[in-house]
Amino acid sequence: MVRELREQDIQCSIAQAASVIGDWWSLLIVREVTRGHRRFDDLLRELGISRKVLTERLKHLVDHGVLAREPYQARPVRHEYVLTETGWALAPTLISMQDWADRWLLGDGSVTGAPRAGGTEISRVQAVLGTKVPTPLALPTGSPNPAQLNVVAGSPRPAQLDVVADANATILFAYPSTGPATSLPPDWDQVPGTVGCTLENRLFRDRHPELAGAGVAVHGVSTQRPDQQAAFAAAESIPFPLLSDMDLRLAAALRLPTFRAGQDLKLKRLILVIDRSRIIRHVIFPVLDIPAAITEATDAARTLA
Repeated sequence: MVRELREQDIQCSIAQAASVIGDWWSLLIVREVTRGHRRFDDLLRELGISRKVLTERLKHLVDHGVLAREPYQARPVRHEYVLTETGWALAPTLISMQDWADRWLLGDGSVTGAPRAGGTEISRVQAVLGTKVPTPLALPTGSPNPAQLNVVAGSPRPAQLDVVADANATILFAYPSTGPATSLPPDWDQVPGTVGCTLENRLFRDRHPELAGAGVAVHGVSTQRPDQQAAFAAAESIPFPLLSDMDLRLAAALRLPTFRAGQDLKLKRLILVIDRSRIIRHVIFPVLDIPAAITEATDAARTLA
């Protein structure tokens, strides 16, 4: 179990955080709940943990406000575990740990090396094929179509949109940034998946009428703020929603690959094709030929639709 705080550590924020989520099993439970595994038996299966230890860790995380118990069945009453706002605030921590391990433990310390065939990032992304995108999973958006948004009246929070559209198929593409070249780090173009950051937005824009007519929705996602995305969407006449994973909730839910640009974590370029039941049916990563990848994703989505 998590150790009790020593008196000299009571005012240390790092020690306080470690007392809540510093335990191996506690971190992995948070990881699995972000992935949509919220029920006790699902967590048992995914983690290979004993019932006793899982029960203790879940109680610990509920007691500290990281998880909440919510009923999903009335007779008999059964509960599942969901992340609170406090719990979701750990998503950047999970992705920072993943990024650190990808670079320093599973890689050679370089941020510029292309993903290797059979490497950790490629294997992890390919592993989402056939899995379900957790629900609900709504992100802030700079969408050009306010009628599509899940807006709570009087709420100061940004408008939200589900990452999976109400369509026969959803193409979800991740891209690093839409910022001007002058604002990017000097070695930006050396990082795989950053050259031509806006190209897929423009190519999907040109194909949007054909895709919409076939019942296929397109969502773009980056870690930029919604206002930055909205400005780009207006300037480029982007007709589909751009979602902001600035809090890294989608990255944590699907364990998406990232890289650091300065102090910011950016999503690496990839494309997912998702069916109406939220199952990921097609994965493209790494994206080395953007036009070819968009044609491949379009063909896969039209087949689903």
